[in-house]
Amino acid sequence: MSEPIEGEYFNWLCAKVLPFRLNQYFDLMRILYQTEYVWTVAGDRNRWEDGCELKRYFARQMHVRPAPGWFSEPCSVLEMLIALADRAYFQTDRSAKDWFWEFMGNLMLGDYRHVTVSDIPVIEEVLQTFIWRTYEFSGHGGIFPLTYPKRDQRTIEIWYQFGDYLEDRGLI
Repeated sequence: MSEPIEGEYFNWLCAKVLPFRLNQYFDLMRILYQTEYVWTVAGDRNRWEDGCELKRYFARQMHVRPAPGWFSEPCSVLEMLIALADRAYFQTDRSAKDWFWEFMGNLMLGDYRHVTVSDIPVIEEVLQTFIWRTYEFSGHGGIFPLTYPKRDQRTIEIWYQFGDYLEDRGLI
């Protein structure tokens, strides 16, 4: 894997979700990108694959040919959330960027415009809670917290959590 392609890819991902090309949120995006997304519920493999597909989309769009092994690298949390935001956009009238930042707000990460050394363990703990589904029955601590949960959000696919979230918020 060549560093210039990796850097271009990271910048391309950031451009999809950052409000402006500023240094704000750059460190948070880097942490999300360096954290592997692990699916623990069978259907969430689809979210993992959607995130991995962003690499192929980037290579086609930018007309680059990275080393073949680059495409088989694990999906990062950043990739998964961007891909999920894209899917959410197709189901609603809200932009993918808006969905991404709603996910960040729900994870309580939306205020980390500038990350300090003392912020890193807090951010990592939030991400581990999300990844390993140690959040609450209601989804609080994850990306889709519900006010009126009907089922344990820790045990169902993220896509179905999204459906429950839309219903809970009166968006469907």
